[in-house]
Amino acid sequence: MNRSLYKWYSPNLRQEMPIASYGHYGFSLLLIPTAAADYLEYERFHLIEALAPLINAGKLKVYSVDSINNQSWMHQSMEGAHKAIRQNEWNQYIFEEVIPYIKLNSGHDTPIYVTGASFGALHSMNLFLKRPDLFNGVIAMSGVYNLMEYTKGYYDEQVFFNSPAQYVPGLSDNWYLDHIRKSNHIHIFSGEGSYEDPNAARYFGSVLYNKNINYDLEIWGAEWPHDWQTWRTYLPYVLSHKF
Repeated sequence: MNRSLYKWYSPNLRQEMPIASYGHYGFSLLLIPTAAADYLEYERFHLIEALAPLINAGKLKVYSVDSINNQSWMHQSMEGAHKAIRQNEWNQYIFEEVIPYIKLNSGHDTPIYVTGASFGALHSMNLFLKRPDLFNGVIAMSGVYNLMEYTKGYYDEQVFFNSPAQYVPGLSDNWYLDHIRKSNHIHIFSGEGSYEDPNAARYFGSVLYNKNINYDLEIWGAEWPHDWQTWRTYLPYVLSHKF
């Protein structure tokens, strides 16, 4: 498997940001880390290994970036307003820096999908919904879609607009709705095992349904916990059977 590491100074985040890529051909899959993790998390926990047959077959090329959750919602002493600002800066880093990098490496017309587990699922869904012109779809694994789950009670307009379960019900802009509805790949997944929240997945599915947005919802059983063995099984499955 072709593996490369690269980094650049991000104007949006004002620091160096690394990115890993795996593979040589196929559609692009952008991985967003869980919680406070980094760009090599999916490699360390063997999810890249689980995807290796698809990567080596040229079905997809995978890109993995850092989160900055430790500089925003996971930062214990930062003021809430500053956390929201940092979140928005990271969003712009993805839109204005990472997406052009992927297009440069994989081709301008290559489809780009975004995925993540746990907190990465919320980020992935939020990125797709904010820029459905840049992303062709999303695979959200074991997520909750209300950012208030992470803000320790802090709430402002920017929390609202980074919280899909809050802003999608009121979404009326036809540009966004038309682009979102064009996607055939809005996949929402949860297990029912330890620390999973399948009702969050079901609820967000109903939010999309009420906006006439097609989605694929899968709830697996109690033997599937909020953990890596679940995501190592589900992600290759959905990519193999539904893409």
